[in-house]
Amino acid sequence: MLTPHALPALFSPEDCAQVIALAEAASLAEARLVGGRRQSEIRRARIAWLDDGPETDWISARLARAFAEANRAAFDFAVEGFDERAQVALYDGSEQGGFDWHSDVGDGPLARRRKLTVVVQLSDPGDYEGGGLEINGDGRPRVADRAQGAAIAFPAFALHRVAPVTRGRRWSLTLWAHGPSFR
Repeated sequence: MLTPHALPALFSPEDCAQVIALAEAASLAEARLVGGRRQSEIRRARIAWLDDGPETDWISARLARAFAEANRAAFDFAVEGFDERAQVALYDGSEQGGFDWHSDVGDGPLARRRKLTVVVQLSDPGDYEGGGLEINGDGRPRVADRAQGAAIAFPAFALHRVAPVTRGRRWSLTLWAHGPSFR
């Protein structure tokens, strides 16, 4: 199935604030595309990678359960684990932050093994305008729930984008499940 799978209220507002604080402490850097390429006409964001450890174990555990639920309910992909750290992204309205249509599967050694993507909405929807996460896995784009703490799972090969943020700041948390190549 190519349609996204909603995971409402995966994180509480307090959880979301804690994830944002961890990202800010890790230092945000300019986001790049797979392979390290900079292309601001495609992606305008700052990101932080969350290291594994006692401060983030609860995030990893929650996301692992979410992946298992989504995969069981909607996709049934062969997944083997998480080969990348979780990524927190900041899309800033002062920069028209966004990420044009793309898929999460790429040429890199990790990106080519991505099977499922989960994105968690960390910001309160009143904190920004624009910035909708749109997923087009079957020719009918769908907009992800903007509720703080809501998550959505979708195949990593599905086209998706973050529309430009026109006011405020939108934070999100993304993780990928990896597995053998699709055949």
